[in-house]
Amino acid sequence: MTITVGVLALQGAFLEHLVLLKRAADYLHGHEGVTESFDFIEVRNAEQLARCDALIIPGGESTTMSLVAAQSGLLEPLREFVKVSRKPTWGTCAGLILLAEAANATKKGGQELIGGLDVRVRRNHFGRQIESFEADLDLPFLRAGGSSPAKPFPGIFIRAPVVEKILPNVEGIQNAEQQAGQTVVAPSKSAKDEQAKLAMSSHVDIMGKLPGRLKKAQAMGAELDAGEEVGDIIAVKQGNVFGTSFHPELTSDIRIHVWWLRQVLDAVGDRAAVR
Repeated sequence: MTITVGVLALQGAFLEHLVLLKRAADYLHGHEGVTESFDFIEVRNAEQLARCDALIIPGGESTTMSLVAAQSGLLEPLREFVKVSRKPTWGTCAGLILLAEAANATKKGGQELIGGLDVRVRRNHFGRQIESFEADLDLPFLRAGGSSPAKPFPGIFIRAPVVEKILPNVEGIQNAEQQAGQTVVAPSKSAKDEQAKLAMSSHVDIMGKLPGRLKKAQAMGAELDAGEEVGDIIAVKQGNVFGTSFHPELTSDIRIHVWWLRQVLDAVGDRAAVR
Protein backbone atom coordinates (compact mmCIF):
# COMPACT_ATOMS: atom_id res chain seq x y z
CA MET A 1 0.00 0.00 0.00
CA THR A 2 1.36 3.43 -0.97
CA ILE A 3 0.20 6.60 0.78
CA THR A 4 0.64 9.83 -1.16
CA VAL A 5 1.42 12.91 0.92
CA GLY A 6 1.52 16.26 -0.84
CA VAL A 7 3.18 19.50 0.18
CA LEU A 8 1.62 22.65 -1.27
CA ALA A 9 4.44 24.11 -3.39
CA LEU A 10 3.12 27.51 -4.42
CA GLN A 11 5.48 29.46 -2.14
CA GLY A 12 7.30 29.05 1.13
CA ALA A 13 9.25 26.29 2.86
CA PHE A 14 7.84 23.29 0.99
CA LEU A 15 11.23 21.70 0.19
CA GLU A 16 12.16 21.69 3.87
CA HIS A 17 8.97 19.77 4.69
CA LEU A 18 9.73 17.21 2.00
CA VAL A 19 13.18 16.57 3.48
CA LEU A 20 11.80 15.97 6.98
CA LEU A 21 8.92 13.83 5.66
CA LYS A 22 11.39 11.49 3.98
CA ARG A 23 13.45 11.26 7.17
CA ALA A 24 10.29 10.64 9.21
CA ALA A 25 9.18 7.86 6.86
CA ASP A 26 12.62 6.23 7.13
CA TYR A 27 12.27 6.36 10.92
CA LEU A 28 8.83 4.72 10.84
CA HIS A 29 10.07 1.97 8.53
CA GLY A 30 13.26 1.35 10.48
CA HIS A 31 12.11 1.77 14.09
CA GLU A 32 8.37 1.11 14.20
CA GLY A 33 7.92 -1.62 11.62
CA VAL A 34 5.61 0.39 9.36
CA THR A 35 5.17 -1.52 6.12
CA GLU A 36 3.20 1.04 4.09
CA SER A 37 5.27 3.02 1.62
CA PHE A 38 5.02 6.78 1.16
CA ASP A 39 5.12 8.91 -1.95
CA PHE A 40 5.87 12.57 -1.21
CA ILE A 41 4.97 15.03 -3.95
CA GLU A 42 4.92 18.76 -4.60
CA VAL A 43 1.39 20.07 -5.21
CA ARG A 44 0.83 22.95 -7.62
CA ASN A 45 -2.44 22.07 -9.33
CA ALA A 46 -5.75 20.30 -8.76
CA GLU A 47 -4.63 17.12 -10.52
CA GLN A 48 -1.69 16.69 -8.17
CA LEU A 49 -3.89 17.45 -5.15
CA ALA A 50 -6.38 14.78 -6.26
CA ARG A 51 -3.62 12.16 -5.95
CA CYS A 52 -3.01 12.98 -2.28
CA ASP A 53 -4.16 11.12 0.81
CA ALA A 54 -2.83 13.93 3.02
CA LEU A 55 -1.42 17.43 2.63
CA ILE A 56 0.95 19.88 4.30
CA ILE A 57 0.57 23.63 3.78
CA PRO A 58 4.00 25.10 4.61
CA GLY A 59 5.17 28.30 6.19
CA GLY A 60 5.64 31.30 3.95
CA GLU A 61 3.41 34.23 3.03
CA SER A 62 -0.25 33.33 3.44
CA THR A 63 -1.56 36.19 1.30
CA THR A 64 0.71 35.20 -1.59
CA MET A 65 -0.24 31.53 -1.24
CA SER A 66 -3.96 32.26 -1.32
CA LEU A 67 -3.57 34.60 -4.30
CA VAL A 68 -1.55 32.07 -6.33
CA ALA A 69 -3.96 29.27 -5.34
CA ALA A 70 -6.91 31.34 -6.53
CA GLN A 71 -5.19 32.28 -9.80
CA SER A 72 -4.24 28.66 -10.50
CA GLY A 73 -7.73 27.31 -9.78
CA LEU A 74 -6.54 25.48 -6.68
CA LEU A 75 -8.33 27.35 -3.90
CA GLU A 76 -11.69 25.59 -4.23
CA PRO A 77 -10.11 22.12 -4.62
CA LEU A 78 -8.16 22.83 -1.42
CA ARG A 79 -11.37 23.69 0.40
CA GLU A 80 -12.94 20.48 -0.90
CA PHE A 81 -9.89 18.49 0.25
CA VAL A 82 -9.86 19.95 3.75
CA LYS A 83 -13.50 20.72 4.56
CA VAL A 84 -15.51 18.28 2.47
CA SER A 85 -13.26 15.21 2.10
CA ARG A 86 -11.65 15.96 5.50
CA LYS A 87 -8.35 14.39 4.50
CA PRO A 88 -5.44 14.85 6.92
CA THR A 89 -4.01 18.34 6.54
CA TRP A 90 -1.28 20.12 8.50
CA GLY A 91 -0.53 23.83 8.20
CA THR A 92 2.58 25.51 9.62
CA CYS A 93 2.60 29.27 10.29
CA ALA A 94 1.11 30.63 7.04
CA GLY A 95 -0.57 27.25 6.66
CA LEU A 96 -2.26 27.68 10.03
CA ILE A 97 -3.61 31.05 8.91
CA LEU A 98 -5.04 29.53 5.72
CA LEU A 99 -6.67 26.67 7.65
CA ALA A 100 -8.38 28.97 10.18
CA GLU A 101 -12.06 29.80 9.84
CA ALA A 102 -11.25 33.42 10.70
CA ALA A 103 -8.14 35.59 10.65
CA ASN A 104 -7.73 39.15 11.84
CA ALA A 105 -5.10 41.86 11.44
CA THR A 106 -5.66 41.58 7.71
CA LYS A 107 -7.19 43.84 5.06
CA LYS A 108 -10.62 43.02 3.68
CA GLY A 109 -10.21 41.34 0.33
CA GLY A 110 -6.49 40.88 0.85
CA GLN A 111 -6.58 37.32 2.15
CA GLU A 112 -8.69 34.30 1.29
CA LEU A 113 -8.90 31.38 3.69
CA ILE A 114 -9.36 27.66 3.17
CA GLY A 115 -10.79 26.97 6.62
CA GLY A 116 -11.17 23.69 8.48
CA LEU A 117 -10.15 24.75 11.99
CA ASP A 118 -12.81 26.45 14.11
CA VAL A 119 -10.42 29.11 15.36
CA ARG A 120 -9.63 32.77 14.84
CA VAL A 121 -5.94 33.49 14.35
CA ARG A 122 -4.10 36.75 14.68
CA ARG A 123 -1.53 37.29 11.96
CA ASN A 124 1.99 38.47 12.84
CA HIS A 125 1.15 38.28 16.54
CA PHE A 126 4.77 38.60 17.65
CA GLY A 127 5.70 41.42 15.29
CA ARG A 128 7.83 41.85 12.22
CA GLN A 129 10.39 39.42 10.80
CA ILE A 130 13.27 41.07 12.68
CA GLU A 131 11.44 40.11 15.89
CA SER A 132 11.51 36.41 15.03
CA PHE A 133 12.69 34.13 17.83
CA GLU A 134 13.21 30.55 18.95
CA ALA A 135 11.74 28.95 22.07
CA ASP A 136 11.85 25.52 23.68
CA LEU A 137 8.33 24.10 23.57
CA ASP A 138 6.72 21.51 25.82
CA LEU A 139 4.40 19.60 23.48
CA PRO A 140 2.49 16.93 25.44
CA PHE A 141 1.48 15.00 22.30
CA LEU A 142 5.15 14.14 21.73
CA ARG A 143 5.49 12.43 25.11
CA ALA A 144 6.16 8.70 24.88
CA GLY A 145 3.02 6.88 25.94
CA GLY A 146 1.47 10.21 26.85
CA SER A 147 3.20 10.37 30.23
CA SER A 148 7.01 10.48 30.29
CA PRO A 149 8.45 13.94 29.62
CA ALA A 150 9.76 14.65 26.15
CA LYS A 151 12.74 16.85 25.49
CA PRO A 152 11.68 20.35 24.46
CA PHE A 153 10.89 20.91 20.80
CA PRO A 154 12.79 23.77 19.13
CA GLY A 155 10.05 26.19 18.10
CA ILE A 156 11.00 28.69 15.40
CA PHE A 157 8.61 31.66 15.18
CA ILE A 158 8.84 33.94 12.12
CA ARG A 159 6.08 36.57 11.83
CA ALA A 160 4.02 33.89 13.49
CA PRO A 161 0.28 33.87 14.14
CA VAL A 162 -1.39 32.64 17.31
CA VAL A 163 -4.81 31.18 17.94
CA GLU A 164 -6.60 33.89 19.88
CA LYS A 165 -10.09 32.37 20.00
CA ILE A 166 -11.75 28.97 19.68
CA LEU A 167 -14.92 29.46 17.63
CA PRO A 168 -18.22 27.60 18.10
CA ASN A 169 -18.72 24.78 15.62
CA VAL A 170 -21.73 25.98 13.64
CA GLU A 171 -22.95 25.56 10.09
CA GLY A 172 -22.24 28.54 7.89
CA ILE A 173 -19.99 31.56 8.09
CA GLN A 174 -19.47 33.05 11.55
CA ASN A 175 -21.50 36.26 11.29
CA ALA A 176 -19.87 37.91 14.28
CA GLU A 177 -16.42 37.17 12.88
CA GLN A 178 -17.40 38.43 9.44
CA GLN A 179 -18.55 41.74 10.87
CA ALA A 180 -15.41 42.38 12.93
CA GLY A 181 -12.95 44.91 11.57
CA GLN A 182 -9.84 43.66 9.75
CA THR A 183 -11.16 40.09 9.95
CA VAL A 184 -11.75 37.67 7.09
CA VAL A 185 -13.61 34.36 7.24
CA ALA A 186 -13.57 31.16 5.24
CA PRO A 187 -16.59 30.16 3.16
CA SER A 188 -18.79 27.43 4.54
CA LYS A 189 -18.41 23.86 3.30
CA SER A 190 -19.57 20.65 4.95
CA ALA A 191 -18.53 17.03 4.78
CA LYS A 192 -21.03 14.98 2.80
CA ASP A 193 -20.03 11.30 2.94
CA GLU A 194 -19.63 8.94 5.87
CA GLN A 195 -15.86 8.60 5.48
CA ALA A 196 -15.43 12.35 5.77
CA LYS A 197 -17.84 12.62 8.69
CA LEU A 198 -15.76 10.11 10.62
CA ALA A 199 -12.80 12.49 10.31
CA MET A 200 -14.76 15.50 11.56
CA SER A 201 -14.84 16.84 15.08
CA SER A 202 -16.77 19.70 16.63
CA HIS A 203 -14.03 20.04 19.24
CA VAL A 204 -10.73 21.88 18.83
CA ASP A 205 -7.89 20.31 20.84
CA ILE A 206 -5.19 22.68 22.10
CA MET A 207 -1.96 20.82 21.35
CA GLY A 208 0.61 23.37 22.50
CA LYS A 209 1.06 26.72 24.23
CA LEU A 210 3.90 29.19 24.47
CA PRO A 211 4.31 30.20 28.12
CA GLY A 212 3.33 33.76 28.90
CA ARG A 213 5.90 36.43 29.72
CA LEU A 214 5.42 36.18 33.49
CA LYS A 215 5.93 32.41 33.54
CA LYS A 216 9.04 32.74 31.36
CA ALA A 217 10.43 35.37 33.72
CA GLN A 218 9.56 33.19 36.71
CA ALA A 219 11.39 30.22 35.14
CA MET A 220 14.47 32.44 34.76
CA GLY A 221 14.50 33.19 38.49
CA ALA A 222 12.36 36.32 38.82
CA GLU A 223 10.50 36.54 42.11
CA LEU A 224 6.91 36.90 40.96
CA ASP A 225 3.68 34.92 40.84
CA ALA A 226 2.61 33.99 37.31
CA GLY A 227 -0.72 32.75 38.68
CA GLU A 228 -3.04 31.35 36.03
CA GLU A 229 -1.34 33.04 33.09
CA VAL A 230 -2.32 30.87 30.13
CA GLY A 231 0.10 31.89 27.41
CA ASP A 232 -0.35 31.83 23.64
CA ILE A 233 -1.98 28.91 21.81
CA ILE A 234 0.50 27.81 19.14
CA ALA A 235 -0.77 24.35 18.10
CA VAL A 236 -4.33 23.04 17.57
CA LYS A 237 -6.01 19.98 16.10
CA GLN A 238 -9.61 19.42 15.04
CA GLY A 239 -10.32 16.00 13.64
CA ASN A 240 -7.91 15.46 10.75
CA VAL A 241 -6.82 19.12 10.57
CA PHE A 242 -3.70 20.19 12.47
CA GLY A 243 -2.02 23.58 12.71
CA THR A 244 1.15 24.98 14.27
CA SER A 245 2.21 28.62 14.61
CA PHE A 246 5.87 27.70 14.42
CA HIS A 247 8.08 26.09 11.75
CA PRO A 248 9.06 22.46 12.51
CA GLU A 249 10.27 22.22 8.91
CA LEU A 250 13.08 24.70 9.65
CA THR A 251 14.60 22.45 12.32
CA SER A 252 16.37 19.10 12.12
CA ASP A 253 13.91 17.57 14.61
CA ILE A 254 11.63 15.02 12.89
CA ARG A 255 9.39 14.21 15.86
CA ILE A 256 6.34 16.20 14.78
CA HIS A 257 6.61 14.87 11.22
CA VAL A 258 6.83 11.32 12.60
CA TRP A 259 3.80 11.94 14.83
CA TRP A 260 1.82 13.44 11.94
CA LEU A 261 2.60 10.55 9.58
CA ARG A 262 1.25 8.22 12.26
CA GLN A 263 -1.97 10.30 12.22
CA VAL A 264 -2.08 9.94 8.43
CA LEU A 265 -1.63 6.16 8.66
CA ASP A 266 -4.51 5.94 11.14
CA ALA A 267 -6.76 8.14 8.99
CA VAL A 268 -6.07 6.18 5.81
CA GLY A 269 -6.73 2.96 7.69
CA ASP A 270 -10.05 4.30 8.99
CA ARG A 271 -11.12 5.26 5.47
CA ALA A 272 -10.19 1.84 4.13
CA ALA A 273 -12.25 0.19 6.88
CA VAL A 274 -15.37 2.13 5.87
CA ARG A 275 -15.15 1.19 2.19
